[in-house]
Amino acid sequence: MTDTLTPRPPATTRAERGGFLRTLHAEWTKFRTVRGWVLAMAGALLVTIVVGLLGTAAPAPGGRGAESSSYPKGPGGEAVNDSFYFVRKTLTGDGTLTVPLRSLTGVADTGTGKTAHGAQPWAKAGIIVKESLTQGSPYAAVMATGGHGVRMQYEYTHDTAGPSGKVTRQSPRWLRLVRSGDILTGSTSTDGSHWTEVGHAKLPGLARTVQAGLFATSPQAKQDTAAGTGFSPAVATGAFGRPALTGDWSQSAWSGTQVGGDAGTSGSYSNTTKGGFTPTNDGGFIVTGAGDIAPVVGGPVMGVGFSVENFLVGTFAGLIVVIAVGTVFITGEYRRGLLRTTMAATPVRGRVLGAKALVAGGVAFAIGLVAAAITLPIGERSARGRGFHVFPVTSATEVRVMAGTGLLCAAAAVLALGVGALLRRSGTAVALVIASIVLPFLLATSGVLPPGASEWLLRVTPAAGFAIQQTLPRYAQVLSVYEPSTGYYPLEPWAGLAVLCGYAALAFGPAVVRLRRRDV
Repeated sequence: MTDTLTPRPPATTRAERGGFLRTLHAEWTKFRTVRGWVLAMAGALLVTIVVGLLGTAAPAPGGRGAESSSYPKGPGGEAVNDSFYFVRKTLTGDGTLTVPLRSLTGVADTGTGKTAHGAQPWAKAGIIVKESLTQGSPYAAVMATGGHGVRMQYEYTHDTAGPSGKVTRQSPRWLRLVRSGDILTGSTSTDGSHWTEVGHAKLPGLARTVQAGLFATSPQAKQDTAAGTGFSPAVATGAFGRPALTGDWSQSAWSGTQVGGDAGTSGSYSNTTKGGFTPTNDGGFIVTGAGDIAPVVGGPVMGVGFSVENFLVGTFAGLIVVIAVGTVFITGEYRRGLLRTTMAATPVRGRVLGAKALVAGGVAFAIGLVAAAITLPIGERSARGRGFHVFPVTSATEVRVMAGTGLLCAAAAVLALGVGALLRRSGTAVALVIASIVLPFLLATSGVLPPGASEWLLRVTPAAGFAIQQTLPRYAQVLSVYEPSTGYYPLEPWAGLAVLCGYAALAFGPAVVRLRRRDV
C-alpha cells in the first residue's frame, strides 16, 4: 500500500537523471583511460609542490636559528610586534594615571649619512597598562601619534581615533587612563581640566597587579626612492610632565625597560640613537623608543619570514598544465572527430559539456587541494627549521587556503574547457587562458608594474582568483606597503575567486549554446 501512496518522479525525470550519470561516468572513463591526461595532471600536482618548496628554500640570512622562527602572539593568536621603551611602576587593583605630553618628536636614519627629523606618522608616545613585560601580553594604551592624532589602542588589533592634531610645546596634550576591574578608559584634554573620552577597552581576565606607565615607540621610516619603497631606522621621543597617580601604586622609583629586548620587526634603532629615559627637573620624563605595539603585517616590514601563500607560489605552474588538459579535453575530440560519436551516444549536447566540466573541474580541484595539503605543512616546518618566521594563521584560514587552491584550479579548468569549446583550437585556447590568468598574476605580484596597474589586473582579470590564497591582514594603523607585490590583493579572498568563476561561467554558457546550435 505504501508504494501506491508514495509519489514517484516522472519517468522522464528519472531517465534524464540516469542519462546524465551515465554521461558523467562515460566522460570520467574517457579521461582516466587517456594516459597523457592522467600523467599531465600528476605532473601538475608535482610541479605545484616542487616549485612551491624550492621557491621558499633559501637559507635564512645572518645565521638565524630555529629559536627565532616564531613571532610573539597576541591574546587572539595573531602575530604581533610588541617592542617599545617603557617607564613603569606596578599598579594593584583599580587606579588612574594622568600625565601631560608636551611634545612628540622623532629622528630617522635615511641610510645616506643624513638624518631626517620629525616623528613618523605612526610614532607613538603615551600611557599604557600592560599585564606583564612579556611580548604579546594584554594591554590598553592612550597615546598621541606623529600624524594621526590621539588614539586609544588595545589588544594589538583595536584602534580608536580621538582628537586630531599634533602635539607640540605650544599645543600639549593631557592623557589619562583609568582602570576599573578589567575595563580601561582612555581620555584626553588640551588643558588638563576639560576631558574627552577617546575610548574604552575590556580585557577579560586581566591580572590584578599590572605594569603601567609611560612609553614611546616608532616604526621604521618609509623611504620612496628611485629603487622603490624602503624602510630605515627611526625613533620617537616623548616629553612628559609629572605623572599624577591614584590607586595602589608601588612606592619604588620609576624604572625603564626595553620591552621585547629590541625594536621588533617593524622598527629599529639608528646607529646613533638608542631607547631610554631621562628624568626632568619638574618630575617628568623624556622617553625615547622604537618599534611598534601592533599586529605584524606582510611586506618589507615583516622582516625575515614567509606567509602561508608563499609556499603555494607553484600554483601558477600547476595551473598551466591544468589549463592545457582542460582545453584538450574538448578540443581533442574536435580534432579527431570523436565528438560526433559522443553526441550520437548522448544527443543532449549540453549534458556532455556539463559532464566534461564536472570531470575536469573535479580532477583539478583534487590536484589543487592535495598539492596545498602536502606543500603547506612541509614548507612551514622547513622554513621554521631554517630560522624563518612563518606568519601564523588560524586553522580555519589554512583550510580555506587549501580548499581555495582546489577551487582556483577547478575554476581555471572549467574556463579552459569553455574557451576550448568556443574556439575549437587547442593552441589558441590554451594561450588565451594562460594569458588571462597566469600572466596577469605574474606581472602583478612581481613588482614590475606600478601598484595601480597591478591592482587593476587583479580586479578585472581572471587572475583575481589567486586572492583566495591570501592570508595577510591589512591594518590601517600599521605602516607597510600594501601592494600585490607584498602579498596584498585588492579583493577579498572569496570576491576574487568569484571573479574567476564569473569568467568561467561567461565562457561555459556560450560554449553550451554554440554546441547546441552548430554541427560538431
